[in-house]
Amino acid sequence: SEAEAKSGEDLSNPNVVTKYKMAAEIANAAIKKVIASIKVGGSIVKACQVGDDHITEACGKVFNKAKPKVEKGIGFPTCISVNHIVGHFSPLSDDESKFNKGDLVKIDLGVHIDGYVAVAAHTICVEEKATGNKADVLMAAQVAAQCAIRLLKADAKNEAMTKMFTEVAEEFGCNPVQGVLSHQLERNKIDGEKIIASKYDPENPDSKVEYTFEQNEVYAIDIVMSTGDGKPKEFEQRMTVFKRDPEANYQLKLKAARAVFSEIKEKFSTFPFTMRAMDEKKGKFGIRQCLTHQLVQGYPVLQEKKGEYVAHIKFTALIMPHGTVQITGLPFDEKDIDCKKEVKSESLKKLLATELKKKKKKRRKKKKNKDAGGEKKDGDKEGEAKPKD
Repeated sequence: SEAEAKSGEDLSNPNVVTKYKMAAEIANAAIKKVIASIKVGGSIVKACQVGDDHITEACGKVFNKAKPKVEKGIGFPTCISVNHIVGHFSPLSDDESKFNKGDLVKIDLGVHIDGYVAVAAHTICVEEKATGNKADVLMAAQVAAQCAIRLLKADAKNEAMTKMFTEVAEEFGCNPVQGVLSHQLERNKIDGEKIIASKYDPENPDSKVEYTFEQNEVYAIDIVMSTGDGKPKEFEQRMTVFKRDPEANYQLKLKAARAVFSEIKEKFSTFPFTMRAMDEKKGKFGIRQCLTHQLVQGYPVLQEKKGEYVAHIKFTALIMPHGTVQITGLPFDEKDIDCKKEVKSESLKKLLATELKKKKKKRRKKKKNKDAGGEKKDGDKEGEAKPKD
C-alpha cells in the first residue's frame, strides 16, 4: 500500500536520515562557497552560478555506484536577493546586477539526494557590519530561528510558531513577510502537506489550518522578516525559477514547447529549477507555453518598498525520536551585527532559555532493546546540526 511505501521513506529508516544529512552538508557548504565569492562590484548571477555549480559537483561524488541509480542534484536553485527584494532572484546569464557595499544579501538554495531534500537560506551584509534597521531585521530573523527550532517537536502545533514569528518581529520593530510558508518536506516534494504560516493571511485560508508535528517528519523552516509592512508586491523582474506540477496534464501543441517540457521532466524531476540551467532562448518560449497550460508553476520575484530591508533564514530540521535535529543553516557571528534592540518579552526569553536536546538515557538500559540501540546510533552524529546560538 502507499502508506507502507511511505513509511520506508521517513526518518525511521536510517538510510533516509543519511541521505538528508548528506544533502544538508552539501547545502551548507554551497552557501559558504557563495558567501566567499561575494564582493563589492561582483556579479549576482555569477554568485548564483557558484552555488549551483558546487551542488552539481558535490552531488556528482556521492551514491555513484548505487543500483538502481540514485537521482541527485539541485533541490532548489541558488537565488540571491538583495536589500528590499524578498526572494527568488536567480537571473538569466545576461543580467548585470552587481553587489554594493552594505547590501543585505539573502542566499537561498537546496540539495536533494534520492528525492530527500535539504534547503537552507542565510543573510549577510556585504563588507561591513549590519547596523540600524539592517541589524534589527537580521536579529529578528535569527531570534525567530532560535525560537522555531525549540517549538518544532512531536505533538506541538503549527499555530504556536506562527504566533511566535509575529511576537519576535514586534520586539525588533519588523514584520514577518505575508505569504511565506514553512513546509513539511517529503520525498520528491519540497512543499509537503503540513505548513506553518509566517503570519495569518486573510487572503489565504490555508494559513489558518492547524497541523500537529509528528515524530519522523522533516520540515523546512522559512523565516523572512522585513523592515517594511511585510506585504510585498511582484517585482517587474521576470520570473526565472519554476517547478513542474506532477499532477498537471496537457498535450502541448508546439514541438518546441514539448521539447522544453520533456527536458524539464528529465533534468529536474519535480524540483524547482532556474532557466539558466537550460538553453535560455528556447527555454523562454517553451516556459511561457508550459505556464499558460499550468504544467509548471513560477516563483515570482517579490519586493518590498525600495529603501526597506528583508532578511531570510531557512533551515531544515528532522524530528527524531531523541529530539529535533537542525541539519542546515549557518551560525551567525554576533560581531557582524550591531543591534541596539533586544528581546524583552518574558515568554520569548523563557523559550530561548530552554535546552534543545532531550536528556539521553543511560546506555545500560538500552542493551535489552536492540531497536532502541540502533535508533540511538543514528542520532549520535548530531554534531553536524548546530543550533544557531
